[in-house]
Amino acid sequence: MPEQVVDEGGGTRTAPPAVQVEGLWKRFGDQVAVQGIDLTLPAGRFIGLVGPNGAGKTTTLSMVTGLLRPDRGRVLVGGHDVWRDPVEVKSRIGVLPEGLRLFERLSGRELLAYNGRLRGLPGDEVDKRAAQLLDVLDLAGSQHKLVVDYSTGMRKKIGLAAALLHNPEVLFLDEPFEGVDPVSAQTIRGVLERYTASGATVVFSSHVMELVESLCDWVAVMAAGRIRAQGPLAEVRGGAPTLQSAFLELVGAQGRDTGESLDWLGGGAR
Repeated sequence: MPEQVVDEGGGTRTAPPAVQVEGLWKRFGDQVAVQGIDLTLPAGRFIGLVGPNGAGKTTTLSMVTGLLRPDRGRVLVGGHDVWRDPVEVKSRIGVLPEGLRLFERLSGRELLAYNGRLRGLPGDEVDKRAAQLLDVLDLAGSQHKLVVDYSTGMRKKIGLAAALLHNPEVLFLDEPFEGVDPVSAQTIRGVLERYTASGATVVFSSHVMELVESLCDWVAVMAAGRIRAQGPLAEVRGGAPTLQSAFLELVGAQGRDTGESLDWLGGGAR
């Protein structure tokens, strides 16, 4: 449901959702990856799209961000149709996709300068924002190093900097903490929390429930190409002690027993 917000005059109005997904479908040959999902993602929230591997999270985010054309359905970002008004939508979003590909023969600083100019930002503004992002993300000492020589954590951070450079309204992240060391993860987390505190929206996919529970205040649970639950974290968790417990129940994995089928495993038997 759209959220009610208080305006400057003290009255209430309906806040439009950051993202509206209606009847989204995607098939790859005989495999249906996304099965007619509907999602209403509120603005100004830290939103987790969670599900097991193969649930359809990456396919969904790819369609929502205009990287993959859906077979059917509609996606609105800030009220603009992703496929009918792609230029307007892309000016409003930042994306850190899975399998991030960067211009590796540029330095980190050059990569940000290139991205900023592609976005049409003035050169001096690009330089100012790039310097601040490199500093906050602990990349200032490596800004003149080629991206090809960056570690996994550094690549994630420079990719995040590129996604944030134009100050988007909605930031989409696909497994942003995958393969990232704890120090880099903490840095990324701090930047994202600051970003949402300013009223912007983060949508990120993950299969690590503890991480989602510690970061997000709104969650959508996906399994087998369908949305099983969506809403505020407390509502989705319900009476379960943790999001992990609620998630296992929602996807039908609660109490799965592998004991008898692996009775040969361990104990030195051959």
